[in-house]
Amino acid sequence: MVLAGIMVVFAIAIRTTFAYTLHHQVSQRLQNLVKAGSLELEIEDGRLELDQEDLVRDLQSLQWYDPTGQLVGTQGQPASNLPLDPQQLVRLQTHANLKSMTVPVQDLNTGQLIGFVRANESLEAVNQTLQQLDWGLGGGAILAIVLSGIGGTWLTARAMHPIEQSMRQLQQFTADASHELRSPLTAIKTNATVAQKYPEGMRQTDAEKFQAILSAVNQMTALTESLLQLARLDQSSEQHQDPINLLHTLEELSQHYQRQAQSKGITLTTQLAEPTWVLGHEDQLRQVLVNLLENALRYTPTGGAVQVSSTRVGSSILIQVQDTGMGIKAEHREKIFDRFWQADTSRSYQTEGCGLGLAIARRIVQLHKGNIAVESEWTQGSCFSIKLPLYDSSPER
Repeated sequence: MVLAGIMVVFAIAIRTTFAYTLHHQVSQRLQNLVKAGSLELEIEDGRLELDQEDLVRDLQSLQWYDPTGQLVGTQGQPASNLPLDPQQLVRLQTHANLKSMTVPVQDLNTGQLIGFVRANESLEAVNQTLQQLDWGLGGGAILAIVLSGIGGTWLTARAMHPIEQSMRQLQQFTADASHELRSPLTAIKTNATVAQKYPEGMRQTDAEKFQAILSAVNQMTALTESLLQLARLDQSSEQHQDPINLLHTLEELSQHYQRQAQSKGITLTTQLAEPTWVLGHEDQLRQVLVNLLENALRYTPTGGAVQVSSTRVGSSILIQVQDTGMGIKAEHREKIFDRFWQADTSRSYQTEGCGLGLAIARRIVQLHKGNIAVESEWTQGSCFSIKLPLYDSSPER
């Protein structure tokens, strides 16, 4: 856009300057022509005489008038049909693709006004030249913009190539590192678990240390699994998808978490509407809904409420998980889906507190050609919304 603006301004400047130069040249030729034409008009024996020497070129003409403004002679074409005003001594006019200059003629001896001479020149050649210039400038500007766009795209691709390669290497490293960490973590967890099964002769402080080891291992395991899953999601642009009735999934999850909600004194309700068929990966979409439901129940206090709803919006299905929990501060809402970002009161909405739960949820929703968003007010609760395209050809239910 910037380059296009510069090209337009540059073209306008060139066109304006060139047009001014051409019109100035016409005015100069008319001035020379009227000077020559004024010498052809003279007074002899009190009578106005006209010596019509051939003075004009193609697309030029001369017209002579008496002091009253009456036409007395014409030479060349095209001639002007504008009336002559004797009160206006010098006039430069443009009319009907014709430029004219009119000047008074005075007797050289007495200084008496003996008439007027008008020089005319057609602007056809000037307009044709300007039209050709317009085509040239327009075509040149378009060509320059196209070539600069192609060049910019090529340079951007060249500049982005090492960045994209580094990102792919980083994703591969993350996946490999997460995979390799599985075995040592499993070994540590197994040994710590076995040690806890035989507490005889173990000091209380040792038992507490083993418990801390198990807790840390579980957290590291969750982190490596999340990293591995996120790396795989980043590397996959397409995946196998099947028709899924999210109504069944939502009803099942609501029933499953009903007992947990009741134990915390939270009212869990549903408001589900048909149709809720989408095309996707059932386990991944279930993971997103589980993440949102667990977050809502975790951060809603006793006596609060959580509602799960689904609504058709055009050709999409809108799923919302709304709670009356602590909410999210305004400065945190834009960052809540970023990876590894956490805030004490808002960005705990994550799997095992590692800062990846909502990042994984967003990536899953993106792979299903949908979007996820949050609306929240601090101390008033939050509402997470998922919008997915509906699957047109629903199977028999």
